[in-house]
Amino acid sequence: MSSKLRQLFSVIRKTPELIGPARPTARVIKQLSSLDDQQCLRFQIPMIFFYKNDPSPAMEGKDPVKVIREALSKALTFYYPLAGRLKEVSNRKLMVDCNGEGVLFTEAEANITLEQLEVGDAVRPPCPYLRVLLYNVPGSEGILGCPLLLIQVTRLACGGFILALRLNHTMCDAFALLQFMKAIEDMAKGANEPSLLPVWERELLSPRIPPKITCTHHEYDDQTDSTLAMNPNDHIINHKSFYFGPKEITALRNQLPQHLTDGCSTFELLTACIWRCRTIALQIDPDEIVRVTCCVNIRGTKYNMMLPNGYYGNAIATPTACSTAGDLSKYSLGYAVDLVKKVKATASEEYVRSLIDFMEIKRRPMPAVKGSFVVSDITRGGFEEIDFGWGKPVYAGPPEAVLFMSFYIRYQNKDSGEYGTLVPICLPLRAMKKFEEELKKMTLQ
Repeated sequence: MSSKLRQLFSVIRKTPELIGPARPTARVIKQLSSLDDQQCLRFQIPMIFFYKNDPSPAMEGKDPVKVIREALSKALTFYYPLAGRLKEVSNRKLMVDCNGEGVLFTEAEANITLEQLEVGDAVRPPCPYLRVLLYNVPGSEGILGCPLLLIQVTRLACGGFILALRLNHTMCDAFALLQFMKAIEDMAKGANEPSLLPVWERELLSPRIPPKITCTHHEYDDQTDSTLAMNPNDHIINHKSFYFGPKEITALRNQLPQHLTDGCSTFELLTACIWRCRTIALQIDPDEIVRVTCCVNIRGTKYNMMLPNGYYGNAIATPTACSTAGDLSKYSLGYAVDLVKKVKATASEEYVRSLIDFMEIKRRPMPAVKGSFVVSDITRGGFEEIDFGWGKPVYAGPPEAVLFMSFYIRYQNKDSGEYGTLVPICLPLRAMKKFEEELKKMTLQ
């Protein structure tokens, strides 16, 4: 990102407004599931979409801000709990008051073009302009009693636009958010109802009677010290993203022993590589336990959770692999791949039921923080397909990593045209340099 572009770039925002459902909806209180109200999901998750000025004939001459605002209101008629507010009751259980207060919507105008942003490499994460493209409305960032969704649509000088949003993660996971975005797309294109109707039914992920913990949940290991596993002087956090195309994946796969090569997925390979490089870069004490948590989608028939099509709650299990930092650092990539493969295999219906019961018995505890790293694969999510009438986005996905969490994003390399996986990472500055060195060694073999 050039300093000249930074100086030129400015955004003028209108006063944020609350957008409610287009029609009256039920005033009820709904209980979230035991996966929704985990402590680890009580945060706001941002997403960003960049669009060219490429309207369909039906959208020619129309204002994308107005179209999206109206479509959002219509979609909220079907997804009306998102227009409500959360409250906490006994045993730290979360409920949503479907009061129709609305979601926050901000209209904005920027003075630069999408092409300028692409040349400046400001489209792929980390997005240097996130704070102005997604204005943090004062008082809106809380989990309880605050809007559950914040959206800003910013027109660009070229006629393109940027849609940025921030979602209370307790309400939806990535697949559920995609479903809601598709509903907005449907409404923008003139539909009377979403192509896939939403289903609440959070009671399907309730504890058993009586609840019983039958599996090990390393993501919630007890810790006497929940501080960050890095030097406290490392207060300068550096954000970067790394592209893994066919060449890099082949280089990593070639380092595996034969018995792991054939059955190793790209997810397992990337997770093992990044976990290992990150651990080495952070220079964690060799005897310290480090963890990597894999977010596993439990929809479909594999896990027998009986979640219907249209379910838009959190439906993710979090199996977690563990190792000492010393072993992870000194052994080959195959060691880390084997750990990731084995822990993914533990994700089952019983594991999910045990996790739900764990939340009930342990009263939704804090997850393990020290030495922990979380990965979420959204390469098959479909965010890059969301089209409000101006074509598919140039980029769609998280604008950056968060301290303990990275995302796998489907991405087209603009130089080669090939598709691969983009992984945003954030680390202290000194650790980022070491991470890049270790990654380079592993992917150039």
